Amino acid sequence: MVLSTPTSLGVNPNPLELRDVPIPDINGNEILIKVSVCGVCHTELDIIEARTPPPSYPIILGHQVIGTVYKKGYLCKKLSIGDRIGIGWIYSSCGICSFCKNGNENLCENFNATGRDANGGYAEYMKVEENFAYIIPDIFTNIDAAPLLCAGGVGYRSLKLANIKNGDNLGLTGFGASGHIVLKLVRYIYPDSKLFVFARNVKEREFAYKLGACWVGDIDKESPEKMQSIIDTTPAWKPVVCSLKNLQKGGRLVINAIRKEDADKDYLTNISYNDHIWMEKEIKSVANVTRDDIETFLGIASKIPLIPETEVYGLEDANKALTQLKKGSIEGAKVLVI
Repeated sequence: MVLSTPTSLGVNPNPLELRDVPIPDINGNEILIKVSVCGVCHTELDIIEARTPPPSYPIILGHQVIGTVYKKGYLCKKLSIGDRIGIGWIYSSCGICSFCKNGNENLCENFNATGRDANGGYAEYMKVEENFAYIIPDIFTNIDAAPLLCAGGVGYRSLKLANIKNGDNLGLTGFGASGHIVLKLVRYIYPDSKLFVFARNVKEREFAYKLGACWVGDIDKESPEKMQSIIDTTPAWKPVVCSLKNLQKGGRLVINAIRKEDADKDYLTNISYNDHIWMEKEIKSVANVTRDDIETFLGIASKIPLIPETEVYGLEDANKALTQLKKGSIEGAKVLVI
């Protein structure tokens, strides 16, 4: 499925075109992957609608890729033909800058994203450097595994940055693919912590209760207890303002979104230093993801085991899946079967 030009899904509900493209050629350190499934992420909407555009068009989207090694370059030593592997948002980094050397390759100036800076997994085949592929634990099916590569990996990074300990209250604003995985993760790692979920959609709120949230309300509601940290996974600005008022003193708001939309940016004028920031509250963003985040999370998820809720579509229905994601029709994660 190929995106040839940026557009608005409100104007063009079918931005992706099913098209024959050549099978990629690989270099010595690259593998060719025969794709089985690919998860659908809100970031795809940001790419389509040019909030985080690719360096050039056309581009093949998709960064939650599960497949098998079909061919490998002569320098590849870690993987074998037929291995089941996954590819996440991080497609490559330079490996030599100070950020990369200090374990922060997500901040590398030469960070490249799968499905944005290089062709991704909405396709039968894709390529990547061997060291940016992950062996998928046997406990997961292909469909189970796909959302874990992004919604899970970046959700795990968000939870690390939330800096909570067992027993601390945690809030989740927005309850899509990443939110529901984080909730399951928190219940395993921090079993004594209470989880509060803020979501605009009634079905999302019911879903959160079903998965174990202790309290659920609309985004602008005041929670019955303050939280040490809140993770915001929405594309809007309103939740930032609303979340800050529900933090404890010294609390942290972690924004897990590659971009915030401009539609409701006027809400930022409602931020009051005394009401929202005072008493050492802070805001921290999540930028991309590292290989270690994904590998560590996959190991934890296999022990729980953390099986995400999913909705399955054929590759030819990618536009339908994206449109439903845009409308907020979410119960778990959407996955395309190639």
